[in-house]
Amino acid sequence: MFEQMAAHQVLDEMKVDHEKGLSSQEAQRRLAEYGPNEFEEKKPKTKLQMFLSQLHDPMIYILFIAVAISLFLKEIGDAVIIVAVILLNAVIGMVQESKAEKSLEALKKMSSPTALVRRDGKVFEIQTADIVVGDIVVLEAGRVVPADMRLISSVNLKIEESALTGESVPVEKDADFVAKENIPLGDRLNMAYLSTSVAYGRGEGVVVATGMKTEIGKIASMISQTGDEMTPLQKRLGSLGKVLGILAIALCVLLFVLALIQDRDVMEMLLVAISLAVAAIPEGLPAVVTIVLALGVTRMVKVNTIVRKLPAVETLGSVSVVCSDKTGTLTQNKMTVTKVYMDEELKDVEEIDYQKNKLFVNGFMLCTDASIEDNNRLGDPTELALLDMGAKLGVEKKDIINTYQRINEKPFDSSRKMMTTVHKNSDKGVIAFTKGALDRVIVNCTRVLINGEIREITQEDIGNINNASEQMSKEALRVLALAYKSDDDSASESDLTFVGLVGMIDPPRPEAIEAVKVFDKASVTTVMITGDHKDTALAVAKELGIASREEQCITGEKLDQMSQEELNQIVPDLRVFARVSPENKVMIVNAYKANGHIVSMTGDGVNDAPSLKIADIGVAMGITGTDVAKGAADMVLTDDNFATIQKAIEEGRNIYNNIKKSVLFLLSSNLGEIVTMFVAIAAGLASPLKAIHILWVNLITDSLPGLALGVDSGDPDIMNKPPRDAKESLFAEGGMATILFFGAVIGVITLGAFLYTPINILLEAGNPVNFEAVKTLYRDGDIYTRSQTYAFTVLAISQLFNAIGMRNLNRSIFRYNHFNNRVMLLAFVVGFGLQIAVTEITFITKIFGTVALSVEEWLILTALSTAPLWFHEIFVFIRYMSKRQNH
Repeated sequence: MFEQMAAHQVLDEMKVDHEKGLSSQEAQRRLAEYGPNEFEEKKPKTKLQMFLSQLHDPMIYILFIAVAISLFLKEIGDAVIIVAVILLNAVIGMVQESKAEKSLEALKKMSSPTALVRRDGKVFEIQTADIVVGDIVVLEAGRVVPADMRLISSVNLKIEESALTGESVPVEKDADFVAKENIPLGDRLNMAYLSTSVAYGRGEGVVVATGMKTEIGKIASMISQTGDEMTPLQKRLGSLGKVLGILAIALCVLLFVLALIQDRDVMEMLLVAISLAVAAIPEGLPAVVTIVLALGVTRMVKVNTIVRKLPAVETLGSVSVVCSDKTGTLTQNKMTVTKVYMDEELKDVEEIDYQKNKLFVNGFMLCTDASIEDNNRLGDPTELALLDMGAKLGVEKKDIINTYQRINEKPFDSSRKMMTTVHKNSDKGVIAFTKGALDRVIVNCTRVLINGEIREITQEDIGNINNASEQMSKEALRVLALAYKSDDDSASESDLTFVGLVGMIDPPRPEAIEAVKVFDKASVTTVMITGDHKDTALAVAKELGIASREEQCITGEKLDQMSQEELNQIVPDLRVFARVSPENKVMIVNAYKANGHIVSMTGDGVNDAPSLKIADIGVAMGITGTDVAKGAADMVLTDDNFATIQKAIEEGRNIYNNIKKSVLFLLSSNLGEIVTMFVAIAAGLASPLKAIHILWVNLITDSLPGLALGVDSGDPDIMNKPPRDAKESLFAEGGMATILFFGAVIGVITLGAFLYTPINILLEAGNPVNFEAVKTLYRDGDIYTRSQTYAFTVLAISQLFNAIGMRNLNRSIFRYNHFNNRVMLLAFVVGFGLQIAVTEITFITKIFGTVALSVEEWLILTALSTAPLWFHEIFVFIRYMSKRQNH
C-alpha cells in the first residue's frame, strides 16, 4: 500500500513532520496504544506436558486397564512391570521429542537492538522495542532496519534483503520511486523492511509497521499458525495402535463369552484377559521405533545432517519433491565473475592472462570500495566478485593500492549508475577508472583499447561490445563495463577509453548438479524457488538440469493472481518459481502436497521459514541459514550442501525399510502369542502363558532383535527405485501375509511345546490322548508349570530365529553375510542367554513361575524353535521357483 504513495502523502498519513519527527509525548501515546515493536511469543511445552503427551495413545490406554485389573486381583508384580513399561516408553518419547519451537525467539533476536530516530527535532539512539508507527528513522551503512518503513530520502542506499526476499545482491533503493500497482517485496524500491541490513549509502524513512504487523511479523504469525503435522509413519503407528487396542478389547470380550459358555472362573478369566491384552499390544514397538529413529539420527550426523524432529528421518524415505531455495542452497550465495569481454573477444574468466591484461584486472579491482582482509569480506557482493577475480589470478587489492594510491573519486549513485576513482602512480602518472552500467559508460567513450593499442571507437566496435553484453545477459549474467582516462585527476567521466566487460552470476554448486541427476534416477522431482528475477532463475535451473524450457517457469506476480486450486492443477508441469513471496512459497508447497507428493523444502532465509514449517520435511542450511529457518526446520545441513539432502533421503529410505522389518517382526511375534493364548482358551485348556511371560518376550526377547533389524545394512540400489507411496501401508508388498504366516507358525509351535509334557506322559503311560486327559494333567501344579516353561521358552527362542529370517524375505539365510549385522548376532546371543537365566537362576524362576530345564529339554525346545527359519527357506524357494517360471 505505502509503496504506491508519494513520501509526503505517507508523512501526512502518519501525521508526522519530517524535520522534527514525533514529539516524545506522542511517541509514548502510540507506544501505549499499539504496543512495543516486538513479536508475540509462543509458550514452549513444559517437560510435564511433553511427558503426558506420550501417554495419549490407544495402546497405552489398554495397558492402564491391564494395570487396574492386576491391582484389583492383587497381582502386584504384574501391575508394577506394566507400569514400568508405560513409564519407560513415556520417558524415551519425552527425551526424543524435538525441543520447543525456537522460530519466534530467533525472529525476536534478529531485531536490531538499537536504532537512530528523530524526535522533537533531535536524533536519539533508542531501543528498537520503543519504535512506533510514524517515527522518522535514520539509516546508515551497517545498521539493521528496525521496522518496516517508507523511505523519504535516500543517497546511494543499498539494502541487503536476501534473507527476506531471496534476492542475491543488495537492492538499490529510491525514495522517489512510486509503484503504480501492487508489486512483489523485492521490487518495492521505496520501502525498507525489518531485519534487512544497510549495505551501502544512507537514508531516512517513516515507520509504517511494527512488531507482528511487519513483513517479518507476518512470517512469524504464519509459523505459529502452522500446526505440527504428523508424519506418515506416526499416522500409521497411530492407526495401528487403535486397531490393536480394538483387537485387545474384542479378544477380552470374546474371552468372557467363552468363559460363560465353558462355565469358567471369572477371576481366572480376568487374569487371562490381562495376558491377552498384553499379547495383543507390542509394548516394545514404540521404544524400538523411537530408538531405531534415534540411531538413524546418529547415522545422519555422519552425512552432515542434524535432525531436529525425530520422525523426519522416516519421512525422508518417501519424499517425491524437493523444493529448494536458489540463493545459497543450489547456488553458492557468492557473486562470481564467469565471463569477460576484452580485445574483441568474449571468453571465460579462467582464460585471462594477468600480465597481458593488467589494466583490465587492476582497473576493475581499484574501482571498488570493497575489501577482503583475513577472510573478512566487506562491501557490495558485485565488487567483492571483482576482487575474487583478481585473487584467482594471484593479485590482491591491498598490493595494488600501494602502487596506485587513490587521490580522488566520484562515488556511485543511482542516477549516473557509474563510479570513478582516480589513482596516482609514480611511474605512469595519474589514471582514472570508471566502472558501471554499459549503457552509461559506453556513451562517454571516444576511444577503445584493443590488444594494447588505443584507437578511435567506431559504431562497429560499439555493436560488438553490445552483442557481447547481450550474449552474457542471455545467460543471466550481470554485466559491468570498465573505461579509463590518463592524466586527469578531476574524476571527469567524459572522453574515456573503453577497456572491457565482466559478466557475473551467483553460480550453481557443482555438487548440486550431480545431486539433481541422482534425484532424477530416484524419481524425485527437484523444484527451484527463488526471489531472483525470472531470467536469472531459469538460466541457473537449466545449468542445474532442473528445467529445460521457459514454460516450466512462473513468477510470483502470476501466482498472486491464482487461487490455490488453480495452482494445484498446473503445478505438475512447473519446475521454477521466480520473484516469489513467503506466502507464495507456502502456496507452492501446498500445491505439491495436494497432488499427493511428500514435499521437502530447503532454504536458509527468513522468507523460507513458513514453507519449511508447512512442508513434510523442512531442511535448513546450518552455516548460512538464519536462526529463524533453523527453528522452523525438521533438519539442518551442517555443510550447506544441497547434495547432502540426497544422502539424507537415501539414508531415510533405508531407515524406513528397517523400521518396516522391525514392525513386521514384532507384530508376527505378537500374533504368535495371540494364537497361542486364544486357541488354548477356546479349546478349554489352561492359559499357556502368564502376563509376565508375554511382557518379558515383548520387551526383552523381541525388542533386542527388533533393534537389530532396525540397524540392518542398507540396500545399495535404493536410489534407483522410486519413492514409496506416502499412503502405502506398512503391510504392503506381502507384509500382512508375512505377519499372518509367521505368527501362525510361532503360535502352533508354542502350543506344541505347551502340550508336549502332558501328551508325553499320556503316551508313556499307554493312556489315550484327548483334551479331557490333558486338562486333568494340567491340574497338577508341577506339570502345568513345566508346560508353561516349555511354551515360554519356545515362544522366546523361536522369535530370535524368526528375526534372523526377517532380515531378508527374498534371500536364503545361507546366502546372508551375517557379520554385516553384528547387532543381530549380539541380540541373538543375549536373548538366548537371558532366556536361560529365566529358567535356571532360582530367584528369577520364582518371579516368572518357571522350572529348571535339562540339557536334553533345551535341545528339543531349541530344535522346535528353529521352525520359523525352515519355513523362511521354503518361502524363499517357492518365490525363487515362481520367478523362474515367470521368466
